Amino acid sequence: MAEKYKVDGMTCGGCVRSVTNAITKAAPGAAVTVDLPAGVVSVDGAPADKVKAAVEGAGFDFKGAA
Repeated sequence: MAEKYKVDGMTCGGCVRSVTNAITKAAPGAAVTVDLPAGVVSVDGAPADKVKAAVEGAGFDFKGAA
């Protein structure tokens, strides 16, 4: 089951790609879906600490569970 996280700072498709790529690089095989208007990232197959590190490493503000 996918976990949902609030991420601030995503404003465009490029941001979506950056977040998605960062998470899948940190956790290969993870399924990532981004709801850009809501600022929510759904991730299945990666622990929260890896998601947080990946999102922050990509320059976005990880706000925790959505």
